[in-house]
Amino acid sequence: MAAGDTQVTEPLPDGMVPATPRRSRRVWPWVVAFAIVAVLAVAAWFAAEAIARQIVTGIVQDQVRTQLSLPADQQIDVGIEGAVLPQLIAGTLTELTISSDDVTIGGQGSDAQVTGDVSVVAHGVSVRDGAIANADATVVLDEQQLRALMSNVDGFPVDSLGLAAPNVTMEVDLTLFGATVPVGAALTPSADQGDLVLTPASLQLGGAEVSAAQVQKTFGRLADGVVRDWDVCVAQYLPAGVTLTSVEVTGDVLVADFDVDGAIATDPALQENGTCA
Repeated sequence: MAAGDTQVTEPLPDGMVPATPRRSRRVWPWVVAFAIVAVLAVAAWFAAEAIARQIVTGIVQDQVRTQLSLPADQQIDVGIEGAVLPQLIAGTLTELTISSDDVTIGGQGSDAQVTGDVSVVAHGVSVRDGAIANADATVVLDEQQLRALMSNVDGFPVDSLGLAAPNVTMEVDLTLFGATVPVGAALTPSADQGDLVLTPASLQLGGAEVSAAQVQKTFGRLADGVVRDWDVCVAQYLPAGVTLTSVEVTGDVLVADFDVDGAIATDPALQENGTCA
């Protein structure tokens, strides 16, 4: 107590505390309203995003069925990388993936056809005119489908064809002194200037591995169909803007990768099937 201050401060009665200023609660309705609007905006965005994705997917599926003359019920899977709406606004889809199983490609109504599981990944797809920056494609053939392809290659023993990673296998019956001798070959697949090439990696005679020289020495000219490379032109099955770049046997299928010229979407000449010399 300061000197000269004679007033005594009485203590507060029991149970009473000093009153504190009450904070205004009028701000909370605005915060709640903002939160509700934000939630609705997010929901609307996702709803619009889902609708946009569905529309683009449907358009792509219809175009693929039409261009490849596929059945109306052909299952076509479409994948669009990233959010669709911003890409539509910008006018370009960053990455578009299209895949379907058992697709027949090649000249309609001709022998130049092959069936396989096809997947295409396109980058920089314009939503205005369909132009693309670049694309890659993969075709997967099982044993039966590869036999159908090789059935158009003169002299290839297609009935004996098999797949045993990393090779394609075949067997040829050669005649020696009136006896039939089976000669097997394991062929390594590769791509050379757009063609599929099957190169002998090993030969088997009577279950034993032998060299090409031994087979030729034993059978002479009869061995030519065993020790040779098989060069398969695939251009006739594909648009001119599609080029085989690599091929390998993985598991029980043959996987072929292709480069797709970005101009194929707008250049009719690149859309026409290629030719073999």
